[in-house]
Amino acid sequence: MSSKPDSDNIRGLEKTVLTITSLRRATPSTRIVRLSLAGARFPYFAGQVALLGIPSQALRVPYSIASAPIETRRSGYLEFLLKLESGGWGSPLAGLRRGARLAVHGPTGTFVMPKSAAEREYLFVAGGTGIAPVRSMIAQAILTRQRGRMHLLYSARTPLEFAYLRELKRFARFGCLELALTATREVPARWRGQRGRITADLLAPLVRTSETLCFVCGPAAMVDDVPRMLLSLGIDERRIRIEEW
Repeated sequence: MSSKPDSDNIRGLEKTVLTITSLRRATPSTRIVRLSLAGARFPYFAGQVALLGIPSQALRVPYSIASAPIETRRSGYLEFLLKLESGGWGSPLAGLRRGARLAVHGPTGTFVMPKSAAEREYLFVAGGTGIAPVRSMIAQAILTRQRGRMHLLYSARTPLEFAYLRELKRFARFGCLELALTATREVPARWRGQRGRITADLLAPLVRTSETLCFVCGPAAMVDDVPRMLLSLGIDERRIRIEEW
């Protein structure tokens, strides 16, 4: 997930200049970008953020890291889900091509998946590009065989705007993840997911116990509303983690 451009909060963050090795379409308005570490070290926790920018320019844009730390260690890349439509916060990075260089500052952020937790039920609530840190957390937990059951409620404007959907469905098919989808705007007649914005009624079937550890990332209105819904469902506020800027 990205926030507004930021040129001031890079002090104290390590800078690495990396090359784009892959840039592929995720949805009509987003791209999945992979940067090669080429042997450089970039340790981070699942859910953390890096600030990206053109090396010759001062502007930096914060983006959640979408790859899982174990993927980075094994394959030597960082992955980001960039929103590239005109006028969006991602627009300073629009026009990137394979082989281009990006300055990467970080990592930073406390919205992270714990390596171990007392809870054995995890609920992730993501909206739009808020799936990026959530995808990192879920993949890390699955690939490291972390104990616990994972549930995801993912909201997007239309069925075409669900990034990582094929992978998420594969996780669900193999029993690694309980997946629920809701589209808030236009949907075709054949759409089998939920319709409309996230509500407590949509969340309730995914909250199996009041000791569920919850992670919420998405548009500001969703991040404001969903924690209140979780509280109404009996989740203690100490078990609700949100990504905010």
